[in-house]
Amino acid sequence: MRALIQRVKRGGVRTAGAHSTIGPGLVVLLGVGEGDSETDADFLAEKIANLRIFSNAAGKFDRSLLDTGGAALVISQFTLYADAAGGRRPDFTGAAKPSEALRLYDYFTKALRGKGPPVRTGVFAADMEVEIINDGPVTIWLDSRVKK
Repeated sequence: MRALIQRVKRGGVRTAGAHSTIGPGLVVLLGVGEGDSETDADFLAEKIANLRIFSNAAGKFDRSLLDTGGAALVISQFTLYADAAGGRRPDFTGAAKPSEALRLYDYFTKALRGKGPPVRTGVFAADMEVEIINDGPVTIWLDSRVKK
């Protein structure tokens, strides 16, 4: 499972029938890969809730989403599994099938919510307009299969 997280002043997502916004916090672009499981979702939920990428009074990264009381906006993004190494058209075969991706996307959002922060979402598999007002900018790439 992959997540591209951005520290934001505000973020929003709009579809034909829905609109979700957050104030300060994190926008999480989440991709589910073939073979991912609940263990991957739990790992990323824990990491994202507690990742210290918000500044303290001295300006150092020392505060987490939980410390700041910020919110998370989670948006499904299968294109995080794009393989553009060959040719000009990306290959998305590394992404999970839609039914499995939806199941794990829902599981992840519940797991993150269970850690404490307010969580808003986009609409799975919908055409969305995403607004990100990056704070910093701070953008972090996480992959549940890359652990130390």
